[in-house]
Amino acid sequence: QSRGRAGGRSGDPLARYRSPLVSRYASAEMAFNFSERKKFGTWRRLWLYLAQAEKSLGLPITDEQIKEMEANLDNIDFKMAAEEEKKLRHDVMAHVHTFAHCCPKAAAIIHLGATSCYVGDNTDLIVLRDGFNLLLPKLARVISRLADFAEAHADLPTLGFTHYQPAQLTTVGKRCCLWIQDLCMDLQNLERARDDLRFRGVKGTTGTQASFLQLFEGDHSKVEELDRLVTAKAGFKRSYMVTGQTYSRKVDIEVLSVLASLGASVHKVSTVCIYSRKEDKRRCSSAMPYKRNPMRSERCCSLARHLMTLVLDPLQTASVQWFERTLDDSANRRVCLAEAFLTADIILSTLQNISEGLVIYPKVIDRRIRQELPFMATENIIMAMVKAGGNRQDCHEKIRVLSQQAAAVVKQEGGDNDFIARVRADPYFSPIHEHLDSLLDPSSFIGRAPQQVAKFLKEEVRPALIPYQSKMGGKIELTL
Repeated sequence: QSRGRAGGRSGDPLARYRSPLVSRYASAEMAFNFSERKKFGTWRRLWLYLAQAEKSLGLPITDEQIKEMEANLDNIDFKMAAEEEKKLRHDVMAHVHTFAHCCPKAAAIIHLGATSCYVGDNTDLIVLRDGFNLLLPKLARVISRLADFAEAHADLPTLGFTHYQPAQLTTVGKRCCLWIQDLCMDLQNLERARDDLRFRGVKGTTGTQASFLQLFEGDHSKVEELDRLVTAKAGFKRSYMVTGQTYSRKVDIEVLSVLASLGASVHKVSTVCIYSRKEDKRRCSSAMPYKRNPMRSERCCSLARHLMTLVLDPLQTASVQWFERTLDDSANRRVCLAEAFLTADIILSTLQNISEGLVIYPKVIDRRIRQELPFMATENIIMAMVKAGGNRQDCHEKIRVLSQQAAAVVKQEGGDNDFIARVRADPYFSPIHEHLDSLLDPSSFIGRAPQQVAKFLKEEVRPALIPYQSKMGGKIELTL
């Protein structure tokens, strides 16, 4: 009664909590993949596959029964199913009854010999596989966009940082390749996790296939063929040879581990990406009109953090899946598996949007380089002075004094780094005054960064994207 007054049962959608993963962020395709319609429609297809395979192996199932099941795969009376579940307190039996209601001729053979995990676990594996198939092209598109950006800026010098401190120069493109390399590892890991998935298949109540052996009057070869036929109909090449009532929950650990690892990569990229997209109407602060927040990068970091934590659920579930099956996994898996794929889907769509709007500011980059490069160039200056006939130790001491004076201007007075001006003003360095500009050319400090970018993109990145070429088109425009 209190729920009714609060609006929870009133039919008002705004009176109920809705996960923002679906209502606000996720793609329609991924939301459908974890929908009730996909789940229960897959259950019916699995019952059909089982009946077809059993018929082909000699069980008394008629063509008429098969056709009746085929005609009602998506004719699901969800209201009736909910009422049946309320009475039976069992979701699988509720849907068996609902399917049987619209397939009266096939009612007697629906779910023949199977256990609840035949539809439950096998459907989960189908959904996980299909989820990977949705994520992989999105990840490939992100890599492709970043590869284009890296190639365009392969030789643009920028200040490097180690331990958050200014370090030797790198290039914008080379830094981007660090992100790309991590994401390529994620691409490979997701492909492996998808390809490693097997089907639970037709294993019976505790995995012994006893019910099917009885149906086929002790014919082991027919039971094995039944497993193989249903596995193939579901689009899998192999099934797990041994199961309890469920497939091993170690599988869920493998699946969520690669997604958590992807979350770590996306978080790192989104933290250091310089992102700016022209959005004249977007308001970034109610109080500070000048602000331009990295909203989408912040979203990626926030949701990636959630994704990284979800792997703890299957780790704990697998650790207590004692004997042939426990029941403490069901409710947990309904949440963590769906949320992991929905979250991964969201952060990849958002990161694609970011990668398609990356903006750099060369003058700002150059200013930062000019602030730090004079100190980094001291060794080059020493070498040039020695070549001009100077003494290495004397030159070292001169530079030490001048650099500390310049550092004091920067740190104590807040001024610009005037080290080079001091070198130009010191007669001691007159032999190399005319060479100072070339000694301070940023491109001479970036090593093989441009060549590394070109080789990496050509030999590792572009080949990895070939399977996804047909799905590379189209930009992502996010409304939220």
